[in-house]
Amino acid sequence: MDMENILKNTYAYLLEHGLQVLIALAIFVIGRWLAKLIARWLGAAMTKAKVEKTLVSFVEHVCYIALFVTVIIAALAKLGVQTAQYIAVLGAAGLAIGLALQGSLANFASGVLLIFFKPFKVGDFVELAGAKGTVREIQIFTTVLDTPDNVRVVIPNGQITGSTISNYTANGTRRVDLVVGVSYGDDIHKAKAVIESVLAADQRVLKEPAATVAVSQLGDSSVNFVVRPWVKAEHYWDVYFEITAKMKLALDNNGITIPFPQRDVHIKKEAI
Repeated sequence: MDMENILKNTYAYLLEHGLQVLIALAIFVIGRWLAKLIARWLGAAMTKAKVEKTLVSFVEHVCYIALFVTVIIAALAKLGVQTAQYIAVLGAAGLAIGLALQGSLANFASGVLLIFFKPFKVGDFVELAGAKGTVREIQIFTTVLDTPDNVRVVIPNGQITGSTISNYTANGTRRVDLVVGVSYGDDIHKAKAVIESVLAADQRVLKEPAATVAVSQLGDSSVNFVVRPWVKAEHYWDVYFEITAKMKLALDNNGITIPFPQRDVHIKKEAI
């Protein structure tokens, strides 16, 4: 008897609300399909724009979940379910989660900015938040560097976008800044010619822009030249070290002295 009542009540409900149930079901099925379609389209557009794969996958999933939740709420509303309270609960939960993950969300937002605007890329030598190194990975929440002495540094993206970013690789060329001191007793014209010959003999030193070799300071113990050749970014440290050694040998071979710091001391004898 109870089963018959249940069937009768179900039949009566379907007669009265059958259209709403069908519409709600259609909203759910079609809405879910559209959510997947839109999420895939967004992912394909980001992939075509050469956005980082990690970010593409994350945004695609977030987009699908947000649309799917909207579809469920719309379907329930069509069935006559009061959804306002559920929306309020979801909003409160979202606010609580946002406050709890404030730092992580800031790092995520910064990661999105870094991936979209690309102030640096994997393989660049950079200075980020006070750390120098080669970029190994650009992740959603952090960026990973390998320092010249092979230390791995993980930096939160929020710290990167909140500070100065120095990219030593981006322009393709770098200037090597050296200072060479020669004795006051040496011919500075000859010293300059020797320095310029060392630079001219190195194929890694660029012709344009031209290197600068000039007297910059009359120091306490030496006449100081600034030596500023331009090189490709990847040759910077090799040229820095090798040119320094070559200039020392060339100056020695040409009888030009690189003086030690020295001081003249005068002893004054007082009459007794």
